[in-house]
Amino acid sequence: MGEQGRVPVGIVGASGYGGVQLVRLLKDHPEVEIAYLGGESSAGKPFSDIYPHLGHCVDLTVEAIDLDLIAQRCQAVFLSLPNGLAYQMAPKLLAKGCKVLDLSADYRFADLEIYKSWYGGDRTDEDIAATAVYGLPELYRDRIAQAQLIGCPGCYPTASLLALSPLLKQGLIIPETAIIDAKSGTSGGGRQAKTNMLLAEADNSLGAYGVTRHRHTPEIEAICSDLAGHEVLVQFTPHLIPMVRGILSTVYATLRDPGLVREDLLTIYTAFYRSSPFVKVLPSGVYPQTKWAAGTNLCYLSIEVDIRTDRVIVLSAIDNLVKGQAGQAVQCLNIMMGWEETLGLPQLSFYP
Repeated sequence: MGEQGRVPVGIVGASGYGGVQLVRLLKDHPEVEIAYLGGESSAGKPFSDIYPHLGHCVDLTVEAIDLDLIAQRCQAVFLSLPNGLAYQMAPKLLAKGCKVLDLSADYRFADLEIYKSWYGGDRTDEDIAATAVYGLPELYRDRIAQAQLIGCPGCYPTASLLALSPLLKQGLIIPETAIIDAKSGTSGGGRQAKTNMLLAEADNSLGAYGVTRHRHTPEIEAICSDLAGHEVLVQFTPHLIPMVRGILSTVYATLRDPGLVREDLLTIYTAFYRSSPFVKVLPSGVYPQTKWAAGTNLCYLSIEVDIRTDRVIVLSAIDNLVKGQAGQAVQCLNIMMGWEETLGLPQLSFYP
């Protein structure tokens, strides 16, 4: 145990946007103490050199990645790394008794063949991967509570699955008709320098990318299939929008029962998420904006029915760095540790 009985936690990959969000949230968390910050290219640097605005409250140096040292020092470890690295580290950390929360795609798939076909890599950790739980608390809260290894969802899947889940679970739509049209701010691309993320390139512009081949597609499909009880394919198109934070996902699907109206679906959604403190189902005719969720772990949902086309339209807004990444990981840690699910997680936005 750390100081005052707090649980010591570590962040591997602390210098990225996911890492700095974790630092912000965990510094405010009443039950944890940050005992380790790790990185490769940033090893040896004071964290305040990378993020000077945190110099007054974070007096830690980024250390080289040493799994023995991490396990010795930490009870829980967040792996905030590019895809393909976590599966080389998690088995050893788990063997040494750590709880592991992976923010990459490495442990999001029950079927590693799907992972390999979309992400590549030579996986030999099937046994470990089989114990991983998909870290979307609103769907898998009970399993997360028992888990040692969490595969935290991607940002687009979080927004999209929260919109789709009640429809699939209750069999209200024809699953194959689901279309997800989503837009994300530039922070979703990480902190590495990329030409398309330059202000001169991204500002005053809107464009799609990864059309028909975005890596979040199989992740969304795997959970949709689990909810529907059979294999489901979805059409998913992401877009880059000239802002820093936020995702708005607009989901369209054809209703099985054309007689359903908006009020019916509002009742169903409200019941489905009644014990999910971070999902806010909006009143009729109120449509969410990304700014409402900025800096929070909230997901705002709005439901509309077009009786002309027999389609349901669900709008979902989150902060991609919080509910779509670091906040969701902390939410999972809270559940794993038996703490209040909302502990240390903001519910008031940076508005405006």
